[in-house]
Amino acid sequence: MLRNDWQLTDDVHDFLARAGDFLRSRPAVHNTPLTDLEKLRTRGAEPCGTEANVLGRLDSGGETRAVFYRTPRGYLSLTPLSAEQTGTLAAHLAGLGHRPSGVIADHDTATAFAEAWQRHTGAASAPFWRTHLYRLGTLTPPRPHPEGRGRIARAQDQEQVVRWCREFCVDVGEQPSIDLIDAGSWADSRFGDRHFTFWETSEGTPVSMAAATSIVAGMIRVDPVYTPAHFRGHGYAAAVTVEVSRAALASGATDVVLYTDPANPTSNALYQRLGYVRIADFTGYKFSYGTPEAA
Repeated sequence: MLRNDWQLTDDVHDFLARAGDFLRSRPAVHNTPLTDLEKLRTRGAEPCGTEANVLGRLDSGGETRAVFYRTPRGYLSLTPLSAEQTGTLAAHLAGLGHRPSGVIADHDTATAFAEAWQRHTGAASAPFWRTHLYRLGTLTPPRPHPEGRGRIARAQDQEQVVRWCREFCVDVGEQPSIDLIDAGSWADSRFGDRHFTFWETSEGTPVSMAAATSIVAGMIRVDPVYTPAHFRGHGYAAAVTVEVSRAALASGATDVVLYTDPANPTSNALYQRLGYVRIADFTGYKFSYGTPEAA
């Protein structure tokens, strides 16, 4: 147990039993913890990566107020915390000898934790990931609508799905996923549990692809959306995004979300035209520890 009611465990089932209501209270903002922890729960006792699971919750007044967990790549994923809370957590985790690869959280929390971690460990931090989080408001199909139709990917489409996911990772510089795909570890990649949909022409040629997570706490995340370069500029990405978003709503989702690259104004403008509303910004920092003495 940590001071200020931070409690650590490696038991994901007990953790979700105690912290589940908190995570479900803000399914859009908590969308990644919800899907990550659900994936961990369904894997049973298998740990994240090569190390034991590390899951923490901040309790106050008999209720969970915040959580963190270590991702398979060694990053700490945090729900929103105050600057004081990040400082307390950083001090105690450093005292316990933890050495995370970095931190991922909403921008203010991630930045405050990175600064606190440097104070307590000497570890330098550098941003490696920034994103906008959007939540679907009123779905607005594009006009004019491109020709073609949506189609759920079938088993015989698996090779194309994997190839396009790899091309997507190359486009966005997502090397860890490329490594997993190249190693034949599709199930361990972040795409392995997705449900894929193609947009195809009237001749039956797939020209764009989008995927969605399974519903958790009424939330579905659209991820990824990909159109090969030679098919871009025809509205296919908008069409397949609407197709997947509409299917998510039809399945009962109350929160449909997606992440975008802040450096890509085209995709940000597209999702806003389709009815997605920006609700938060997230940042990831990598930690560099230098020599053992420095930490």
